[in-house]
Amino acid sequence: SVSRASPNLTFVPACLPPDPVEVEELQHFVSNSKRLFVMTGAGISTESGIPDYRSEGVGLYARTDRRPVQHAEFIRSASARQRYWARNFVGWPQFSSHLPNKAHLVLRDWEKLGKLHWLVTQNVDALHSKAGSQRLTELHGCTHRVFCLACGDRISRSELQEHFEALNPTWKAEAFGVAPDGDVFLTDEQVRNFQVPACRKCGGILKPDVTFFGDTVSQEKVSFVHQRLAESDSMLVAGSSMQVYSGYRFALAAREKKLPIAVLNIGPTRLDHFASLKLNSRCGELLPLIV
Repeated sequence: SVSRASPNLTFVPACLPPDPVEVEELQHFVSNSKRLFVMTGAGISTESGIPDYRSEGVGLYARTDRRPVQHAEFIRSASARQRYWARNFVGWPQFSSHLPNKAHLVLRDWEKLGKLHWLVTQNVDALHSKAGSQRLTELHGCTHRVFCLACGDRISRSELQEHFEALNPTWKAEAFGVAPDGDVFLTDEQVRNFQVPACRKCGGILKPDVTFFGDTVSQEKVSFVHQRLAESDSMLVAGSSMQVYSGYRFALAAREKKLPIAVLNIGPTRLDHFASLKLNSRCGELLPLIV
């Protein structure tokens, strides 16, 4: 089920309502597309109450000096993994309960109508899946899945939560603020006694099925997305500044193929100088206006 409540604008940068001219321009763009390739970023999920990293004034980087976990640090350091999983354990009940907003539902509907050829999301929050999107690639993985670095065994994040609870029956921690990827802010003192389970099959290290900062997306997944882009006739970027190269490369490929590119994002993006259309509006406010 999807909440019909008003959007949560706590983490959405201030912006003007959609301009009727912009609505008409995006309508024309979508109407002319037969096989639309869509890429979404954190800005499509902020209206579901999930903060992003880079938004001016309200993103994590603007509000705190905190930075996301680095891939090499997670692999190398047991204390880094303990800190990550303790924070994630506290944040998971809230993070996993977030629901899709109107923008996610519109893209699902476009897929059902045969308008949307493929959807690639840079988000790890599973909101597109919750909305019902099928023609979907989660470029950076999904926090709702966990796997073993040694043997590859996979379990759901909700099942791991039960293991955490069994190992830490008396452990309690009060969170200080929420971060974009489902964790919260805890002190070193709070984390110190938190127990982290090993893989149930081989005793290996468990890691969320996401691409951490400093890691790379698999070549197989990149090739698959390039194939879907090659089948498309236009590209829409929604809710992303495209600062991360793993997503930006597909916009560069679209430009090389001379595909029309529309960008819907509050604030500047790396595509602004070559996009056919740039719109500064909330995804959940503008996309539902497109027929």
